[in-house]
Amino acid sequence: MSGIMYGYARVSTRAQKEDRQLVALREFGVAEERITVEKQSGKDFNRPLYQELAQALCSGDVLVVKSIDRLGRNYDDILEQWAYITKTKRASIVVLDMPLLDTREGRDLTGTLVADIVLQLLSYVAQTEREFIHQRQAEGIAAALERGVRFGPKRIPMPEGFEELARAWWNGSVTATDAGRQLGVSRKTFTRRAGEWGERAGLAEAAGEADSQQNPNDTLRNGKICDRIRGNPSQPHHGGGQQPCMN
Repeated sequence: MSGIMYGYARVSTRAQKEDRQLVALREFGVAEERITVEKQSGKDFNRPLYQELAQALCSGDVLVVKSIDRLGRNYDDILEQWAYITKTKRASIVVLDMPLLDTREGRDLTGTLVADIVLQLLSYVAQTEREFIHQRQAEGIAAALERGVRFGPKRIPMPEGFEELARAWWNGSVTATDAGRQLGVSRKTFTRRAGEWGERAGLAEAAGEADSQQNPNDTLRNGKICDRIRGNPSQPHHGGGQQPCMN
């Protein structure tokens, strides 16, 4: 009795589309209800839908994928899964983009050797491509940061009166908690934004110079300057000797 033909399609993120894979699987003859679609990275095979499909395979079944990198992108893991499906489960694999990787038909020794070489080569390419993608992403992020691009959530504008309170905070006449309460923002947000504002205004450098000119016995004043530079103005310095403003 002939086995069941299954299809497996994978994309790395929910934003990516699997349409081309689905078209190829349908055109090959895989029934719609036998196609598994998974949206997860191919860095390893710890994918719940893939694992469920692999466990369901029986002797004589066929697993169809459009390309080897849809199966996975880790060289060793691809070879391990290939052996598991074809030898342990005694099912067949068909890679649509590479006709040599079709284990349904019996092959002589030469044909098997060629298929194994092609599998190892394509598995290597799949892994190196993933590594190149990560490298390009890292280089792109570094270049964007150099251009001043900011990542993460959009920064909220500071309410009216922020600069006056930021200056007062740098002067030591108001705490970050009180300033944040007046502006309707958290202490953490105010401290971060006031620190950035002070650096642009040159207050951080001025505070550092003032710190170096203070009388060594004036621990409270020096402590408050240090705390402001650290982003923690509400805690004066305590202790026998002066602590450096920056670690």
